[in-house]
Amino acid sequence: MRNNSTRFLAVIVYIALAATLFTPGPAPAAQTPAPTYQPKFPGDPARSDSEAAALAYMRVVLRAQHRFEKQYGHFATSLSELVHSGSFTKRMVNPDRGDYSAGFEGKKDSFILTMTPKQLDAQHRSFYAEDDGKIHADEEKPADASSPVVK
Repeated sequence: MRNNSTRFLAVIVYIALAATLFTPGPAPAAQTPAPTYQPKFPGDPARSDSEAAALAYMRVVLRAQHRFEKQYGHFATSLSELVHSGSFTKRMVNPDRGDYSAGFEGKKDSFILTMTPKQLDAQHRSFYAEDDGKIHADEEKPADASSPVVK
C-alpha cells in the first residue's frame, strides 16, 4: 500500500510539474497607445503636456512684460529684469524649459519671445509672440509673425 501511495504521489508531482512547464506564460501585454492629451482648461490649444507647459510659460512672460511696461513705461530688455513682475520668478529666467528652449529679444519699445521644441512635430510645435500678446504656432518650422495665431 505504501508503494502505491508513493507511486501515486510521484505521478501527481510529475503531472503538476509538466503542467507548469508546458503551460504558456502570461500573454504579452497589449501595446497601449500613448495617452491622449487632456486639455488643461476649456479652449486649451495645446496638443500635448509639453505644449501646455510652453504656452503657460509664454503667457506668464507676456503678462509680466505688460505689467512691467505699465509700471516702468517700457518693456524689459531681458528675462532677468522681469523677475518679480507678476508671477515671473527667478527660476523662469533659465531658457531650458523641458522639451522647449525659450528665446527672448527685448528692446524698450518691443520684444520677441519664442519657444523652440527640441523635437519639432505635431505634438511639439514652435511658438512665437511679440509685444501685441498674440501667440503664433508652427509645426513645420520655427514660428514667426506670419505663422497662424493660436486660438
